[in-house]
Amino acid sequence: MLKNYKYYLENLDCANCAKKIENTISKSKGFKDVVVNFNTLTLSFKSDLDEPFKEVVRIIKKIEPDTRVYQEKNNNTKNDYELVRLILAIITLGLSLLIKINIISDILLIVSYGLLLYKTMIKALKKIIKSHNIDENLLITISGIGAYILGEHMEGLMVIMLYVIGKILEEKAVNKSRRGIEELLSLKVEKANLKVNDAIKEVKSEELNIGDIIVVRKGESIPVDGVVTKGETMLDTSSLMGEAAFQNIKEGDKVLSGSINKGEVILIEVTHKYVDSTIYKILDLTINATNNKAKTETRVSKIASFYTPIVLLIAILISVILPLFFDVSFNDAIYRALTFLVISCPCAMAISVPLSYFAGIGIASKNKILVKGSNYLDEVLHVDKVVFDKTGTLTSGSFHLDKINVFDKKYKREDILELVALGESYSTHPIAKLILNEFKNKLDVKVVKEFREIDGKGITYKINNDTFKVGSSSFCNTKKDGNIFVTINDILVASFIFQDNVKENALDVVEFLRKRNIETIMLTGDNESFAKLVSEKVNIDKYYAELLPNEKYLKLQDLKEEHHVMFVGDGINDAPSLALSNVGVSMGSVGSTSAIEASDIVIMNDDLANIINLFKIAQKTNLIVNMNLLLAISIKIFILGLATFGLTSMWVAVFADTGLTLITILNSLRILKR
Repeated sequence: MLKNYKYYLENLDCANCAKKIENTISKSKGFKDVVVNFNTLTLSFKSDLDEPFKEVVRIIKKIEPDTRVYQEKNNNTKNDYELVRLILAIITLGLSLLIKINIISDILLIVSYGLLLYKTMIKALKKIIKSHNIDENLLITISGIGAYILGEHMEGLMVIMLYVIGKILEEKAVNKSRRGIEELLSLKVEKANLKVNDAIKEVKSEELNIGDIIVVRKGESIPVDGVVTKGETMLDTSSLMGEAAFQNIKEGDKVLSGSINKGEVILIEVTHKYVDSTIYKILDLTINATNNKAKTETRVSKIASFYTPIVLLIAILISVILPLFFDVSFNDAIYRALTFLVISCPCAMAISVPLSYFAGIGIASKNKILVKGSNYLDEVLHVDKVVFDKTGTLTSGSFHLDKINVFDKKYKREDILELVALGESYSTHPIAKLILNEFKNKLDVKVVKEFREIDGKGITYKINNDTFKVGSSSFCNTKKDGNIFVTINDILVASFIFQDNVKENALDVVEFLRKRNIETIMLTGDNESFAKLVSEKVNIDKYYAELLPNEKYLKLQDLKEEHHVMFVGDGINDAPSLALSNVGVSMGSVGSTSAIEASDIVIMNDDLANIINLFKIAQKTNLIVNMNLLLAISIKIFILGLATFGLTSMWVAVFADTGLTLITILNSLRILKR
């Protein structure tokens, strides 16, 4: 039986290496659905092996000898030996320049070389011996040693020094970006106050079981989902819903993890274990969202895997062809080839692209939009039709009876209301409840006979010898205005007009989509008059009314054949449509397992305006990804050309390479500035 596993990685500083680890483990027996997430430094997979950890460690050590694997997250701060090594190398270099005795000066210079180059060289040798791979470590090693052999001692040293400085800055920039993104999602509650008899014990949230009683004091966050068993208070749910207003809760009310207690002490009975609670699902979903990689990200990873060997081959050709066919000395050709190697490292592309998507998902989460994969940020930009469910999506679903039109003078308004209420008392439809709430007197429901409900159409029943039909215009065979119609013995006697509150921002969202040349469509099971009223209010392009659930699905299927479709629904009754569409967006269903499972994107706070935010975030992410790629590729091609023709030096090449990586990383973080 396959089990899910998740391990944590340390000292993995290469996005291309992460891809190699993922591919190698995927091809190993006993592993499935393997994902190495460079953004979060996690390895997740399914396996039927008894002890997969040992096999995982063996594989990773072969590919990346310095990478460590942990079964639980390691929060220990590691010593910054790289910085110490750099400082020692600079001091040694300074002494070599000050001391005028040649042999001592040369020895100190070699020591400085060794301090800077030894780690890079050891990494390169380990990879060649253990995994038969070549990467940037080998390129820099060859360039540094080659420069020394050619007599370019100081330039070779500058190349290695700039490379080490660049790697230190790069690691700090990547780690800072990871922390910055994770801070957007810092909702996790590590500890809980467990009530044991009359005592309170602090435990890890993961240790709580269903039925446990926990204490939440003022200012504390609720660690798991549960039900209040004692006390009344106000909860700040803004971290979940984005709403600034506090929610009043009392004994018997359900509460969600991540909410903050702003009032008195409350006791909560645990109803969900930590891993099943709302906040855990949201965090896990967001942090690991980039496991589902965008096509651009996947293409960059594939290119990077064979990029380095090709570059090494071109460098060899440069060193051989230039002296044979052009007026270039052998030493000069080798120098140009070494410069070519230095600039060719693919770090800028391999790191900045996944980091950009990770930042996009992070800022979306801050805006209460859960995106289940970086691929969906790309998919959003290809959408040319957005299909909305009506009730609960474009409208609040809070109907109220506006008017009853009586067409037969034999009946008064109250007579019609009572006769319809008698029939609707057997129905569970939301409209039935509204009518029953409107008729406040007691009903003798025994008089109703032969009740029958026709799905999506209406109801029929008998009172005395009269046959009643209550339902849509087509069901009652009329073209009059109204939402629900009433016939007695096939004679139209009345119509009911209801109002449904259109959500705030619905019109703005439709107008925004229209400006992007995206057609908007509404699908609803409600009758024609309801659908027409809402579509006119929000200015929707097309609508289809009186659809059964399977008809909605078929309509969406037809649209998807020729278009890229986004479906926006409430995430509870629309699971098939959410799953079928290119991008499924569920609205306002935080805490709903079905919403998170069925949709690709979850709008946590039920705010339609977040559809606009979603498109803007996707567009900005895509813009920065393409900007990073264009910048990295164009500058590298330019410097490679200069290196080939001997118009640039080796230290300029390494400065351009590491500098370019830092620029693209910082550019990726601009996504977080909204």
